[in-house]
Amino acid sequence: MAGELILIVEDNEQNRKVTRDLLQVHGYRTIEAETGEDAIALVTVCAPALVIMDVRLPGMSGVDALAQLRAAPATRALPVLAFTASVMPEDRSEVMAAGFDAFLSKPIDIELFVQTVADALKPSRSGGRP
Repeated sequence: MAGELILIVEDNEQNRKVTRDLLQVHGYRTIEAETGEDAIALVTVCAPALVIMDVRLPGMSGVDALAQLRAAPATRALPVLAFTASVMPEDRSEVMAAGFDAFLSKPIDIELFVQTVADALKPSRSGGRP
């Protein structure tokens, strides 16, 4: 289902633009942050349905921002997808062990990206996190 609000957390302007354009062409609404700190503030104010989080951010890392979101009862179940250029198997395992709901690699595989976002937003996923 399209129309959901998605927060894109990415410090690279071109990556943000590509991600925003891809999501919007598929009917999603987007908001953006460049840092983990800004992402946490936006989640609190805007209540997105999904967060796409770069793992390596200036200041607070995406992993640290995720930990804060998971620690708060209001955002514990919020789906957060890791977005990273680190695609080695050990990198993927480390990122998923941090508690992300799925892994999106850069550069973007359009079909896989769109399907992963749609899967993360399925109603059966909502609230599934303890």
